[in-house]
Amino acid sequence: MDWQSTSEDTVPSSIVSERHRLAMLGKPPATGAWRDGDDPGHRSLVTLGDLPLESGGSLARTRIAYETWGELDADRGNAVLLLHALTGDSHVVGPASTGHPTAGWWNGVVGPGLAIDTDRWFVVAPNMLGGCQGSTGPSSFAPDAVEWGSRFPHLTIRDQVEAQVAFSDALGVEQWAAVVGGSMGGMHALEWGVGHPDRLERLAVLAAPPLASADQIALNTVQGEAVKMDPGWRDGDYHDAPDGEGPYRGLALARRMALLNYRSPDELNARFGRAWQSEVSPLGGPGRFQVESYLDFHGNKFTRRFDAGSYVTLLGAMNSHDVGRGRGGVEAALARVSARALVLGIDSDRLFPVADQRTIARLLPHGLDGGDAAVISSEFGHDGFLIENAAVGGHLRRLLET
Repeated sequence: MDWQSTSEDTVPSSIVSERHRLAMLGKPPATGAWRDGDDPGHRSLVTLGDLPLESGGSLARTRIAYETWGELDADRGNAVLLLHALTGDSHVVGPASTGHPTAGWWNGVVGPGLAIDTDRWFVVAPNMLGGCQGSTGPSSFAPDAVEWGSRFPHLTIRDQVEAQVAFSDALGVEQWAAVVGGSMGGMHALEWGVGHPDRLERLAVLAAPPLASADQIALNTVQGEAVKMDPGWRDGDYHDAPDGEGPYRGLALARRMALLNYRSPDELNARFGRAWQSEVSPLGGPGRFQVESYLDFHGNKFTRRFDAGSYVTLLGAMNSHDVGRGRGGVEAALARVSARALVLGIDSDRLFPVADQRTIARLLPHGLDGGDAAVISSEFGHDGFLIENAAVGGHLRRLLET
C-alpha cells in the first residue's frame, strides 16, 4: 500500500535524523496536493465529465491526471495500464522535480529493457480518482470554484475503476495488453478483471486481497480517525483555513501507523534494534530511539506531498473492496476473469498476507502458475513489491511474454 521506496529507506539512521530535523523546519502546508497553477511536470490531464457513483450520486467534471512512456502501436494493442498504491501517483518513472515531489515508484521495473519494457510497451499510469496529484479529489476545485473538501462524495474501488474505464475510452484504448496493480492498485486491477474481462488480455495482481478483511478495515479506520481527531481537520474543510493550518499532525500520525503495516517486524528489528538516537541514555532523560526518528521523518515528509482529505477518502474506498459483493461471492466473481493472470505475494507481508493472494490464484481460471500464487521472499514486508525489483520484474516478464 505504500508509495515507493527511495534511498532514504536504506541510509544510516543518523542521516535520516538530520533530514528529519530539516524537514521539521517550518510548518507544513494545509495540503500537500498538486494544485491547478502548479508546475505540471510530466503529467497530462483529461476531463471525463460527470461520473456516476455506486452511492447513486455522481461526481461532476471528473478529471484524471496521467503519465505515459513508450509509443502506442498503430493497432493500439501494446498498451499497459499501471495502477498505483494508496499514496502513490502517476509518476512511475523519473526523478523528483518541481512538478513531482517524489521520484518514480517503479524506476527499476519500468523503462527501456526492463521488465515492463517501454521499447515494446506503451505504459500508462493514471493518478486514481480521489487522489491528490492532479486527479479529482477533495483538494480539487468543485464547479463552484471552491475546494470539494467535506462535500467530496464517498468513493468505492468500483467507482475508481469506472473512472479508469472512462479514461481508457478517452485515450482510445479498447483493450489493454495488461493491467498491472499492486496493493490498492491490485484491488483496482482485480476489479478490472472481474468487471471488464473483455478489456484486458493479461492481469497482474500484486500484494492485494480479494476483499478487505475486518483486520484490514480496522487498520484503515484507526488511521482515518487519527486524521479526523486533529483540530486542523475542520470536518474536511481546511484548505482555506484562516491560519493556513491543515491537519498535518493527524496525517503524519496516520502515516507513521501505516508504515508499521508496510514493513516487517524482522526488518525493523534488524535495522534499528534498540539503538538510541542521541548520547542520552534511555534511562536517564529525554532522547529518541532511532526507529522513532525514522517514523517521524516519514510522517512529516508525507504531509508535504499528500492531502489529508484524499487519505481519508482512499482509505474508505479500500474498505469497500470486495470483488464478490453483489456477484454471488468471491468465487463466482473470480470465475468471470478471462485474462491470463499473475498473482504475486510477499512472504513477509503482514498487511495483505500471502493467504489472500493464494485465495485469488486458486479461483482464477487462467492463472500463470495454475492454482497457486507466485511468492517472493523479502525482508521488507508489504513494501517488497516496490523494492524487490529483480524478483517482481522476473514474474512480470513471464506474464508479458505469454
